[in-house]
Amino acid sequence: MELLVEQVEVWVASIPDEPGGLAGVLTTLRDVGAYLQLIIARRSPDRPGEGVVFVTPLQGDREMVAAAVAGFNIAQKQHCVRVLGSNQPGLAAALTEDLAKAGINLRGFSAAVIGTQFVAYVAVDSQAEADRAADVLKAVA
Repeated sequence: MELLVEQVEVWVASIPDEPGGLAGVLTTLRDVGAYLQLIIARRSPDRPGEGVVFVTPLQGDREMVAAAVAGFNIAQKQHCVRVLGSNQPGLAAALTEDLAKAGINLRGFSAAVIGTQFVAYVAVDSQAEADRAADVLKAVA
């Protein structure tokens, strides 16, 4: 099985939990030409009226400046590894089993399939764990 495994920088921003809260920050990024590959947004259960959005990637000064103006920062508590490849039944289970066997605790895991391809984002708590997770996932290939 051939997998592309790479670390990615995730950006995070607080957004108002109201109609248009997410659209506002995404419009700002679109207007400077950001080509986002992942967007995850949700309410903040411990902060009523507020939500959070995670995006990746942001490239170049123009996108990063626009992101900062929109309230984005690089996620300091979340380090992320992206895995791309051909989908197979049980692949997410196999990947997470290998990470568990290596003693890597996941902060988050998101995956999707489009056609015959899958993409997964594995989030961990530190750069050292992201390095280890990348090594484990590369060994699966």
